[in-house]
Amino acid sequence: MQKGFTYLETGKYVEAESFFESVLKDYPENKTAKLCYGRAVGLQGESEKAVTIFTNLLEAYPNDFEIKLNYAESLLWNKDYNNAKTFYDGLIKEDNTSFPALLGYANTLSNLKIYNEALVYVNKALDVLPGNPNALTSKKYIYLGYAYQNQQQQNYTEAEKLLKENLSLFKDDKDTLLNLANLYLISNDLEKAKETYNKIAENPDNKTTALNGLALVEHLDGKEKEALNISEHAYTKLENNTDKTLIKQTKERYIQALIWNKKYKDAKQLIDVLIEEKPNENWVLALRATLNIYKSDFKKSVTDYNRILENDSSSFDGNLGKANALKALGVYDDAYTSAENTLTFYDNQKDASNFIKTLNTGFTPFLDSKVSYTFDNGDNEAYAFQTSLEFPTSTKFKWLANYGYRTTSNKITDNEATSNDFSLGLAYQLLPNITFKGTAGITSAKANTDDYTQLLTDISFNIKPFKLQVLDIGYKREIQNFNADLLDREIIMNNFYANYNLSTNFNLGWFTQYYYTAQNDDNTRNLLFTSLYYTILSKPSLKAGLNYQYITFKNKVPTIYFSPEKFNAAEVFINLIKDEVITKPNEWFYELTAATGLQYIEDDSSQSTYRIQGKLGYKFSERALLNLFGTRSNIASATAAGFTFTEIGLRFKWYLFEKPVFRE
Repeated sequence: MQKGFTYLETGKYVEAESFFESVLKDYPENKTAKLCYGRAVGLQGESEKAVTIFTNLLEAYPNDFEIKLNYAESLLWNKDYNNAKTFYDGLIKEDNTSFPALLGYANTLSNLKIYNEALVYVNKALDVLPGNPNALTSKKYIYLGYAYQNQQQQNYTEAEKLLKENLSLFKDDKDTLLNLANLYLISNDLEKAKETYNKIAENPDNKTTALNGLALVEHLDGKEKEALNISEHAYTKLENNTDKTLIKQTKERYIQALIWNKKYKDAKQLIDVLIEEKPNENWVLALRATLNIYKSDFKKSVTDYNRILENDSSSFDGNLGKANALKALGVYDDAYTSAENTLTFYDNQKDASNFIKTLNTGFTPFLDSKVSYTFDNGDNEAYAFQTSLEFPTSTKFKWLANYGYRTTSNKITDNEATSNDFSLGLAYQLLPNITFKGTAGITSAKANTDDYTQLLTDISFNIKPFKLQVLDIGYKREIQNFNADLLDREIIMNNFYANYNLSTNFNLGWFTQYYYTAQNDDNTRNLLFTSLYYTILSKPSLKAGLNYQYITFKNKVPTIYFSPEKFNAAEVFINLIKDEVITKPNEWFYELTAATGLQYIEDDSSQSTYRIQGKLGYKFSERALLNLFGTRSNIASATAAGFTFTEIGLRFKWYLFEKPVFRE
């Protein structure tokens, strides 16, 4: 039977099965032939049949230790790990120096993810047969599995320790280095990730793999051009004899790098070719979905993600990608479902967990409070306090409340006034692209010559009519309260307004605002503001642009408030911002806007203008942040009186709970 043994030893299991099957026709009771036949069957994937063969052998030879070992191994092939564990446990009690029993038990424990015990038993196996290649391979993958388990539990220090132990045993092992690099990516230790990929690149056979990883590191570090340069280098080095999996990975990374750099036309051309060749492969569909996410074609992305999930319901890209697209479309309940589906297949996966955490933040009740001090060169001063509450009770509905206090004075006119504003309201998502918001309340004012109470209201619709476009239309009733003189006059402003913002896929944006204001002093105002801006950088956000403002009043009452028959202002501005929303706990966030230009009041000569606005804050935790803010401007329209204006203040935002009240 040596020929059959050779087939088994060299991995020719189909030939081995045929050989031993023919032997058994002539010698049906030959134990060795039956055993070898069972191994040939099991090793080529027919695990259930192998279990049956060894079960029958075990019944015939209940005390044969070799048959017991093969039966236990067949349970492993059949992925019946719990029964395998029990059986191996008995085998080790029977012979605790059996190498196959010790190694089989270690592999069983590894498959059950009991890695600490698996390491104990693989080491015992290596004590019996030092340097055995099968045991060493098992030990390597036990370490990798143990490290991955810790990584999933976000025990990054322990995972790093295990991987480095593995490297001390298997020097420069590619699998271990790749796992280590991935750990550093997940834990956002980008410098160590770069060092690890450079270590991988020292082996010329692994250079392309390393370049793909280095491109991702640069992307995560916000260096998109460098990511594209690296990825393009890897892509151009591909050859016909390159490993097919590596070709796929490199093409995928290069197209991703094109998308990150907003080279959508080039990315689409490459994706279209892949779609022709592989119309239903998940990685190709995921690339097209990603491209459409970046282009804000979210409905097209959802279509592709649904196709991916039809192919593989456990797809990470399909589930979490769909969640992101649904969130962008405003379909929040379904976005939650898709993200939670991801976690059913990838327990505690960091990206999915963070997605849910971010989504939760948008629906968690919070208080936003600020105090400010305002003064101008007309000797007006004001102290103000304002706090607002948002309390969502579902993904579609939230309660709104606001309280404001303001006291103003002027030491020249010796005029003082105080106002208290209180309002309640709600916001409701009528459709995924239309949200209604309405508040109503009162303002109570006390001034030198008059005390009064007036109604306040603000009603608006936020509409996303097409991709990359947002339209707000609304009505707002308010009291002119900039200074004591104006508050004393009880001027009611009925504002009808519209805001329109258009974004593009090539960094250009356009914002326009129009106000028509009817006042109870028989005056009316038209205000038009428009801004054309360009995004220079995305991380941190750096924008520059042009602003234009036009104001006209029906009646000129310059002794009461700034009310020219016509007013024009134009300015250039630059804006730098690190958004508090994307800022991590224990980090700073900031914003700075600087602008300069010219203003024209009536037919007077032009006057130069400037405007500086700033914000500096710190995020203490996921639930609390604090920031200073300030503004200084000499633009006439910046205040009702048209004076040089300065404001400084402090703001505190606090999320009342760790997550939305409507989620368990």
